[in-house]
This record gives sequence, C-alpha cells and structure tokens, in this order.
Amino acid sequence: MPLSCNIDSKGRRIRLIAGAVTESVGLLLLVLRWQGVLSGDWPWFAGAGLVAGGIFMVIEGILGWCAVRACGVKTPI
Repeated sequence: MPLSCNIDSKGRRIRLIAGAVTESVGLLLLVLRWQGVLSGDWPWFAGAGLVAGGIFMVIEGILGWCAVRACGVKTPI
C-alpha cells in the first residue's frame, strides 16, 4: 500500500528543517567522538541514532507523510 500524503506544506517544511538539524547534531557528535574530544561509547550510539532519525524526518518531509499522524495521533502542525 503506497504512502498517502498526510501533512501540508508547513508540516513538510518543519520536518525537513528539524531533520536537517537533528542529522547535523548527530554528525557533530560522531565527528567529536572520532576526533577524541568526547569519550566513551555514548557518542557513537547517540550520534548514529540522531543521524538515522534525522534522515527519517527528511524523508517524511520529502514524501509529505508523517509516521505519527499515520498512527492516528493528531499533531498540531
């Protein structure tokens, strides 16, 4: 079953921006850990999770589809 558009242009724009910011923070964590600025394993896991989540939000924005709305939750945007 194909995904049907369930968000408007404002929601798409917000998801694209939020996804890009989330992805950037994740990449920053990964780079800081790789450079040795941060220590431990948490930056690897948190960074990877943020990058994956950011990519998912960007895809939602491109497709005009929101997973939360598809589950029946009424989001304000």
